[in-house]
Amino acid sequence: MTAFMIDGTVGDVFVRTWSAEQPSYGVLLAHGIGEHSGRYDHVARRLVADGAVVYAGDHHGHGGSAGERCEIEDVDKMVADLHHVAEQLRADHPGLPVALIGHSLGGIIATRFAQSFPGELTALVLSDPVVGGNPGFEALLAMDPMPQVPIDTAMLSRDPAVGEAYLADPLVYHGPLSRQTLSAIFAAVADIAAGPPLGDLPTLWLHGELDPLAPYDVTAKAFEHLAGPALEQKVYPGAMHEIFNETNQDEVIADVLAFLTRVLRKQS
Repeated sequence: MTAFMIDGTVGDVFVRTWSAEQPSYGVLLAHGIGEHSGRYDHVARRLVADGAVVYAGDHHGHGGSAGERCEIEDVDKMVADLHHVAEQLRADHPGLPVALIGHSLGGIIATRFAQSFPGELTALVLSDPVVGGNPGFEALLAMDPMPQVPIDTAMLSRDPAVGEAYLADPLVYHGPLSRQTLSAIFAAVADIAAGPPLGDLPTLWLHGELDPLAPYDVTAKAFEHLAGPALEQKVYPGAMHEIFNETNQDEVIADVLAFLTRVLRKQS
């Protein structure tokens, strides 16, 4: 793994990269709220073993990037930063097909990327994307004053070690989400609903059945608008929010690799 900084909309963006010796395709990784790209090291290494080069930026206000911790004014600024990362990937590895994997908030960012830059992606993978919002967060926004409620780590995974590592990670934001941040997320959800569907872009939507942070039924309703003819879906029984850190994470990553193999084979 190597790392570098690029200019972003709110200061420097910290980017991690992993690469096969002679990569055959590129992958962008967009992490979730409050976390950072380093939590996807195990995912990136599996992709590299499959022949990928992976670029993963920390969103502004997250991880090693500039900005007030976990403060989001406009999600589309994060989309713009991700596009800068994509441009760097293409400059470093011209001609490679590029897939985008987005988790949670990263799923919102990835969906807005696909809507804003049609034709730039070869494939899209959405992991428990918050594209339909969350009624619990909406209820928080309606309160004045808004309760200061941090994320309960029991919602992340059935593996308690995941929550323990999350709490011990100094690059993870452990505080409550602000009114500005929640408002920006719901504004982005509205933008997704008002934007175009995903059309012919090969898309894999993966979801934990018992995810309380991006409830399946709410997310499924959003996909009634987003779904195109190239959408594939898989729900993991009993799984929580962070399916890449779930007890069946090997199955989840294998499903991603199989999907990318199918898509790239059709493109070649």
